[in-house]
Amino acid sequence: MKQILFSLILASAINSNVQAQNDTLKINQIQVIGSHNSYRQAIETDLYDFIQAKDTSRSLKGLQYTHIGITEQLNKGLRNLEIDVQGDSKGGKFTHPKGLDLAKSQEAYDPKGEMKKPGFKVFHMIDIDFRTSCYTLQSCLAELKKWSDANPDHVPVFITLEPKDDDSYLGTKAEKFTPELFDALDKELRKGLGNKLITPDMVRGKYKTLEEAVLNNNWPTLKKAKGKFLFILDNNGAKRDLYALNHPSLKGRAIFINAEPGKPEAATLFRNNSEDATITDLVKKGYIIRTRADSDTKEARANDYSHFEAAKKSGAQIITTDYYLPSTIFNSPYQIKYDDGTYVRVNPVNGK
Repeated sequence: MKQILFSLILASAINSNVQAQNDTLKINQIQVIGSHNSYRQAIETDLYDFIQAKDTSRSLKGLQYTHIGITEQLNKGLRNLEIDVQGDSKGGKFTHPKGLDLAKSQEAYDPKGEMKKPGFKVFHMIDIDFRTSCYTLQSCLAELKKWSDANPDHVPVFITLEPKDDDSYLGTKAEKFTPELFDALDKELRKGLGNKLITPDMVRGKYKTLEEAVLNNNWPTLKKAKGKFLFILDNNGAKRDLYALNHPSLKGRAIFINAEPGKPEAATLFRNNSEDATITDLVKKGYIIRTRADSDTKEARANDYSHFEAAKKSGAQIITTDYYLPSTIFNSPYQIKYDDGTYVRVNPVNGK
């Protein structure tokens, strides 16, 4: 109980600290730390060992991380999350992951039967990496809304949303994303969060294109954006293009995309290599950049903060990590946070 109260007090202090410095800062003038695959729970040991023994050609060490619940992360002060979504229009496609037949599990799967219902499901890999703190997108959004309603003045939360449709190598087929499935995704986001969404239309405003608005710093202020969420589609290929199809400058869409500079839809960019020399210039121009402090457990195992230091210095507004808390799976002190112990600060490149 003491830990929960401390987290709540810290989260409140984080919001007050940033907003008190300048409530008129735009949302691209802060820098936040968040989590990668925020819903993910570790693969159980028996299944992990079984898969690794069957596939000795590659290491599964990159999957050795886990997360506390999403509400706990938000209470701790994180203001970026990542959610993976799998289409399941008819329902029931993922009710029994085949990994459960490969190794014994002591933990029940989907005890409330949420996977039987139609709608988007949330997990990392079909059949294998399926443990999650929220089984459906609907339940994730409900959790976000409940937390936001209880903390209405919170700094906006940036959420990267990855649409996944790779088939399982164990035989289960994914539902492929189409323009219609993306329409359904938008509808579900609007249903779940309503006026808590920051949309491309809101940022574009009077400008001809979304990119023109961004280059003219037309992002909302922290004051206007408090209590809201901004979603970014985590894809730079065919699915990104399908989402933008027939929606110039993302007109009518609920999610921003990873469109390159020069495109009418360009606003939010992924530069996962934090040492990319172009990040700072892109931040100065007005784009919101997402980068990473670590990946595949490598930095954590080596206790290597070089990518985090580069990320902070670059001004990238969103820095993701698997280690806002030290690992509970292997021994390492590696932990990502700012020097004052928080996860939000004024952007060092464009916030002053």
